[in-house]
Amino acid sequence: MNKLFLPNIYAKNSLFYFDEACKNEISQENELFKLGQTFEEAGADGIIVYDLSDDDISHEKFILSLRKLTKSVDIPLYAGGHINRLEDVKKYLYAGAKVCIIDDGAKDSLTGSEIISDAVERFGDDKTAVRDAAGRIALNCGIIKPVFSAEDIMPVLTEQLTAGVTGEAVSSPDFAFYKVKSECIKNDIPVNAFTPTIPFSELKVNDSGLIPVIVQDYKTDEVLMMAWMNEAAFNTTAETGMMTYFSRSRNELWVKGETSGHYQYVRSISVDCDNDTLLAKVKQVGAACHTGERSCFYRELYSKETNAKNPLKVFSEVMDVINDRKEHPKEGSYTTYLFEQGLDKVLKKCGEEASEVIIAAKNADPEEIKYEMADFLYHAMVLMSIKGVTWEDITKELANR
Repeated sequence: MNKLFLPNIYAKNSLFYFDEACKNEISQENELFKLGQTFEEAGADGIIVYDLSDDDISHEKFILSLRKLTKSVDIPLYAGGHINRLEDVKKYLYAGAKVCIIDDGAKDSLTGSEIISDAVERFGDDKTAVRDAAGRIALNCGIIKPVFSAEDIMPVLTEQLTAGVTGEAVSSPDFAFYKVKSECIKNDIPVNAFTPTIPFSELKVNDSGLIPVIVQDYKTDEVLMMAWMNEAAFNTTAETGMMTYFSRSRNELWVKGETSGHYQYVRSISVDCDNDTLLAKVKQVGAACHTGERSCFYRELYSKETNAKNPLKVFSEVMDVINDRKEHPKEGSYTTYLFEQGLDKVLKKCGEEASEVIIAAKNADPEEIKYEMADFLYHAMVLMSIKGVTWEDITKELANR
């Protein structure tokens, strides 16, 4: 089991802090999201977000910020604090937290309590964790321990029951997660890092020692660019988690985005069957092309019209139209009419269309259920737009189940 690095973010009375003592403030909510992205890009395995608020109003605002944070980062969030009943656990999980952290009343152990046992029964032990007075968090895979200095990280990680570390030592925006993980690998401590399954020496390179790299967006599979790597670029990419290439014109390594800010954060790198081409899937910040275009392949030479449709792209395009009708009403548009009629009308239509799906399913004609399912999904998407839910929210929730 790989050891986890989980930095902390604390909230108290609508403000956010780096430390549990609430002395080092994160100035604004948008800085919170930037911090989350910084942790993700630097190599954190998740973020522990803990609410120390004194009142329910501040706690509800925290839930809203948590929901926004889950949309801005791809790494898991572990949320806790201000849990007084089972409903509070559900709110955290529904807001997008991977695990809900419940405080244990006992000071010297990680024993359970009634709310903990109820939460485990309702949501499962993989969705719940227990935090003791010393700040240790018991997950189903082991214990996450707080560390307060960099010197303590390695000794703590070598302990058998330790599943990972959290605390002040790993909660700075400047903490070099990948660098520390490289040290872990050297010390035979299993971590989530980019460790090539084959060495660069087994790849087939050209006479200049270079191998081509095709780069795709990790979510959409859109081809963004093509570049070259030598062994140093290959190793640097693995060590830093940032795409690093070799510039043939400048005869030097270059980190994609170091001048433009349009960095590429590695999600995976694969090699083809002949070992002579790499395929990198990345999180692209901004444009991949030096012209400012999202992809370098923005000029079409020729094409043939086909009926091929990417299902996820269709969902996205229809949702874009629905959201546009909400922001820019269009006379004669049925979607605009639904928005004007309001939530109750949309809910009524969702119910009617769901009934039509059931009736169609009882009939023999498969074309009928296809038509009715499309109707139902359309109205459900209008409802999603009203409630501020995206397809990414839905697919992320499905992936977590």
